[in-house]
Amino acid sequence: MTTFRNILKTLPYSEFHSDLVCFREIRTEDELGLATCIFQLPPEQQAMVNPAGFSIGRAYLNPDSFIPYLIYKSEIDKIVPIGFILLSEFIETKPSEHTHTSWSYFIIPEHQGRGLGKAAAKLAMRLLCAARPDLPIMLSAEVSNIKAHNLYLELGFKLSDKLDGDDLVFAYNV
Repeated sequence: MTTFRNILKTLPYSEFHSDLVCFREIRTEDELGLATCIFQLPPEQQAMVNPAGFSIGRAYLNPDSFIPYLIYKSEIDKIVPIGFILLSEFIETKPSEHTHTSWSYFIIPEHQGRGLGKAAAKLAMRLLCAARPDLPIMLSAEVSNIKAHNLYLELGFKLSDKLDGDDLVFAYNV
């Protein structure tokens, strides 16, 4: 059976790297601890993103559709962990909904404001489009998260007329 996880595994290693960042699937307890316990956002940012623990719980419940990664910053001779991302394929069962890909991510505060979040978003777009070019990418953002709205619009997403609960939905490749 061809699952989202299996499709991602067929992509070349180079697809998971850009000039600034790379993604590595979480596979060890140390990596799990880093994503869920060590990486902390300030209180004012916590309500704007899913906690890594929630996202990893989704991956536990549906490992073929939700894949957790650490985001690393590329340096001269090493990589440094700077954030978390969950790449997802949502398979909708309701006729009014559409199957799509998505991601949820964050960059830890000491690495914010340097373009690394934008680089991670571009890398996520490249990966999702390579893995499932037939599906749109749909991203949800809190109404108050203007920084995310501006980033998604800059990357070519369009504001959808749909809501995800009370979150705005941005669509790409629709």
